[in-house]
Amino acid sequence: MNIICIMLDSFRQDHVSIYNQNRAVFERVPPCQTPNLDAFAKEAIVFHNAYPEALPTIPVRTQFFTGQCTLPFRPWQPLTREDISIAEILRSMGYITALISDCYHYRAPGMNFHRGFHAYRWIRGQEYDPYTSHPPRRNVADYVNQAYDQTWRERIAQFLANTDDFNQPEDWFAPKVVEECVDWLKKNRSHKNIFLWMDSFDPHEPWDPPAQFDTYTDRAYQGKRLIMPMGGPAEKWASPQEIRFIQGLYAGEAASVDAALGRLFSTLQEEGYYDDSVIVITADHGHPLGDHGKFLKGPDRMYSELLKVPFMIRNPGGKNARHTDALVQFHDLLPTLLDLLGHSSTANAMHGKSFLPVLRGDSDEHRPLIISGFHEGIDRCIRDKTWSYIRRPAGEPDELYNLQEDAKEKVNLIDRFPEEARRLAGSFSAYFSRGAVQVEIKGIQGKYELASGGIH
Repeated sequence: MNIICIMLDSFRQDHVSIYNQNRAVFERVPPCQTPNLDAFAKEAIVFHNAYPEALPTIPVRTQFFTGQCTLPFRPWQPLTREDISIAEILRSMGYITALISDCYHYRAPGMNFHRGFHAYRWIRGQEYDPYTSHPPRRNVADYVNQAYDQTWRERIAQFLANTDDFNQPEDWFAPKVVEECVDWLKKNRSHKNIFLWMDSFDPHEPWDPPAQFDTYTDRAYQGKRLIMPMGGPAEKWASPQEIRFIQGLYAGEAASVDAALGRLFSTLQEEGYYDDSVIVITADHGHPLGDHGKFLKGPDRMYSELLKVPFMIRNPGGKNARHTDALVQFHDLLPTLLDLLGHSSTANAMHGKSFLPVLRGDSDEHRPLIISGFHEGIDRCIRDKTWSYIRRPAGEPDELYNLQEDAKEKVNLIDRFPEEARRLAGSFSAYFSRGAVQVEIKGIQGKYELASGGIH
């Protein structure tokens, strides 16, 4: 059985139509159109509750590659000599393996994520990749407003220089990644078993989609083309019109990635991979777009716009396709794939747990709850299918949301339902936390003793 994994960086779950029923996410920003992902989803198990354990980019990929937790143990760092990766495991089983990506963090010196792959191909120039050294031909002033400082201007200048020669749709990054994958898949079809990890950095910022996808922004907008939002409270550096414009650029970027995937899906079908492969589509995380006042990833943004991602697995022949609300985390994927291949014992030393019964249609239950955060941050999110509890640093109010009734997490219910906060807060010990041993949960009498795992 072949294994094909498709990573789409920073792709929000609510920007995939199959999850969102084609509703508008933001006022005056049209719903993002993703016809290719929607068609794939009809023949896949569509997970609504798949979560990263530790963010962002590299910690997430470590979870996928090793089947191990990273939140308690390690920050953003290379694969170590002791790590055993999915490529090394499958290679030992006779698989021919490939990593194809424009995620420039992979190819940074010493990162080691390509270790164990027979082939690896890098597409250069994404974000701040030092791909070129000449100044951009385009005027940086057209892409920033007065609030942008020199650091942000230099970052945008690097991206503009990297992409100055983009003219045709196929020049953009997602089509380039797909084309390299198509080439590899065709040339390696004769192998008995292949493993491909395709990693598209888009729709990660900066958001500068091809013209034909730049249709989600207000045509009456006359401001700067802010392709790279800054962090911090958006109201301090962007007007409401600029915020909506940036949200439209993101939707266009996401739609352009979906369009590029159409070429990949056609190849998988034409070459027969749909018949003998398990195909995984996921994202490492979503992306805050001002939903709670801020753009960009950050330890304090523990809401669904960051945590909820598209996660779909297509069995060979599209078997057992359906939607599921089973709670899974990213380090569960590798044990599941090994279990599917009949090598469950290989995963005995992994933190992840196989959810193969969900793939087989025998269950819609896996984990009772999940935890997520940044290793070096203090904030933590613990949630089940109904409730999301956000533990804040000492001195800041904690938060509790009913995800079934308040999907956008606008009404903090921690004072009304303290028992739910107690239950979730006591589910993970200090091992998964950072900072003070004691934190106050606002609205609840007493202190949450992390060491003892409860509130008293």
